[in-house]
Amino acid sequence: MESQGTGLGSLSATWEAEEISQGQVGMLPMLHAVSAVTRTGKAVCPYCGVGCVVEASVLGNRIVKISADKKAAPNFGMLCPKGVYLKEVFDERHRLAQPMIRLHRGMSPHRATWEEAFAFIAEKIQRIREKHGNDAVAFYGSGQLDTEASYLFTKLFKGYLRTNNMDTNSRLCMSSAVAAYVRSFGSDGPSACYDDIQHAGVVLIIGANMAENHPVLFQMLRKVRAKVPGMRVVVVDPRRTKTAEFADVHVPIAPGADVAFLQLVAKRLLALGRADKRFIRRSTEGFERYRASLESANEEALMAACGVHPARVAEVVEYLAEPCRLLSFYCQGTNQSVQGVDKCLAIHDLHLMLGEIGKKGSGPFSLTGQPNAMGGREMGYLSHQLPGHRFVANESHRAYLEGAWGVPPGSISPQPGLTAVRMFQAAARGEIKALWVAATNPAVTLPDIKVAREGLRKAEMIIVQDAYFPTETTEFADVLLPAAQWGEKVGTMTNSERLVIRSEKFLDPPGMAQPDWWIAAQAARTMGFDGFGFASAEEVWDELRRLTTGSPCDMSGMLNGRLKEGSLRWPCPHPQHPGTERRYANGKFHTPSGRARFHAPACRPVAEPADAEYPLGLTTGRIASQWHTRTRTGKVRQLAVQEPAPFIEIHPEDAERNGVGDGEWIYLVGRRGRTYGRARLTKGIRKGLLFMPFHWGDLYHPETNVNRVTNPALDPVSEQPEFKFCAIRIQRDETANRALRSEE
Repeated sequence: MESQGTGLGSLSATWEAEEISQGQVGMLPMLHAVSAVTRTGKAVCPYCGVGCVVEASVLGNRIVKISADKKAAPNFGMLCPKGVYLKEVFDERHRLAQPMIRLHRGMSPHRATWEEAFAFIAEKIQRIREKHGNDAVAFYGSGQLDTEASYLFTKLFKGYLRTNNMDTNSRLCMSSAVAAYVRSFGSDGPSACYDDIQHAGVVLIIGANMAENHPVLFQMLRKVRAKVPGMRVVVVDPRRTKTAEFADVHVPIAPGADVAFLQLVAKRLLALGRADKRFIRRSTEGFERYRASLESANEEALMAACGVHPARVAEVVEYLAEPCRLLSFYCQGTNQSVQGVDKCLAIHDLHLMLGEIGKKGSGPFSLTGQPNAMGGREMGYLSHQLPGHRFVANESHRAYLEGAWGVPPGSISPQPGLTAVRMFQAAARGEIKALWVAATNPAVTLPDIKVAREGLRKAEMIIVQDAYFPTETTEFADVLLPAAQWGEKVGTMTNSERLVIRSEKFLDPPGMAQPDWWIAAQAARTMGFDGFGFASAEEVWDELRRLTTGSPCDMSGMLNGRLKEGSLRWPCPHPQHPGTERRYANGKFHTPSGRARFHAPACRPVAEPADAEYPLGLTTGRIASQWHTRTRTGKVRQLAVQEPAPFIEIHPEDAERNGVGDGEWIYLVGRRGRTYGRARLTKGIRKGLLFMPFHWGDLYHPETNVNRVTNPALDPVSEQPEFKFCAIRIQRDETANRALRSEE
């Protein structure tokens, strides 16, 4: 059953493929029709969390055309540049195609059969558990794993191997949003859906660069706004991004000032009487403490913390001063901070005060950064979770899963496991002996990367499960497991709006590569565990969907047959249920009292402020043409040429003060190391702040990994690390710049 009601199917593509250039994002026309196509198939795009469905035309075992169905949710015919060029990512020269085992560090790995690889893993893990205990074993996964794989790895590690040392790279991008949703509403997941863009009066985008990082969703917003001239768009970001240029008001706040800005706006609105008293009385708790906090806050101090012209704040207040539909989008800019949870809570508080949740066109909407970050959270793949939005600390939740999995009572530990950064720190201390890494590249992506790399070096056994080879992480692997990727397997993913989408298999994977769920199941069976005798992804889905019955993310009504027909949003509690567009429409929440909670977080400074030794700040993020550590996009010529080298945005006045010319190679030196890139002078960034993308790892250049300098400090609640601000200074590379000048 196709999801209905978005009304976005009429949005037409307008740009020609040959017009793609640096920074351009959005819809692209479909490539020319191809004759003699043998079959077609549909799959979820493997990049951002928008969840676009791509349609592939296949000749033999090769994709000859990528398109999108104009009637299919969520993208309705639209694709971004990365999606259009997806057929270029299947080059077998860059794929991991056979299991490999490295018997001794420093030796080249040798080819193995699956049976040999699983036997090697099973023997080593069992020996490590017997000698060092269950918690000497850990799993580090990814929001790119499909839901079936996320579920089976959770079942294997938390239920059978009896360790909660299981976390994923979603900890690095979404865990603050998860924690805040639970604290405010009692349940993870947004209340809104993409259709709400059409009904919004004011769209607040804070800590998100939708134009480059969620381009199809941004195009939905752009098209709707063109039809609804009364809509207002506010962008809060220290950089003047493509998204900020689109806004009616751009608020270029100081790094870390999100809570101060949101409380300043709320304080002024409260003084104007803009509080939904009926909603607050019937559906919330804690408002009196929130009101007292706002009324006692020093407005001048809040404004000073924001570091913006007062007129910018006044304009935002003016937009919200009259009743309207407020829809807020936020992403890594809020989450990746030691104050990440507080920033998200401040967004929730504003929505609760205005009563803007559970209605068309309203709600706080966290944008997921990966295609199945939402689905993995549903399956409990973070260290404190269990399937069905359950928690390891909850005795009844543990007992339910132990019974469902047929493991003895007490098999699931009540203690949350190690989160991402702590997991690799523990490996560096020698406490984690076996580490299984799947569908991610932690040798590039973790903060203060030297610690993570030390953990990879020191562990007795590193298992790396990936579709690509080499990556920076495969360098450390004792066992390499070849994974099938999108289009080469059946799998299910959940996008940012809770839309559950089934991908089809229309290609054969290279060599001996297998789906991630199959690898998890076969490894478990080799270890001697019952309960993993699945013959297909559909069988895995049937087990996991039944386990969500009665949970906030109930998907028990999403039968395999229904998902083959079309996508559905959870909760979907029975086979006749149409899926849920908006949560909390009845004003009831998943807290013990049934009421949403106000929190009134405190304003705090950044974790590592600039000082005399390191006088500048650095923030990191993504760009439109690349994805994560470039294992896919770096091999696509049409994308790689848009940004061929790592760059560092710097304000012209900061550049002049440091003797830096546009295009020159510079080092950024911080307390933990240094990183390397080309200076890009722009007035689109605040003075005193620099920006560098995180996509380039050591395979490009030994020092272009920005995580050589980023701060591993963690949010005290979510344990999400601080990627959005660290203190640095500039060091010029005179040798490289002399070479540049001679070339000119």
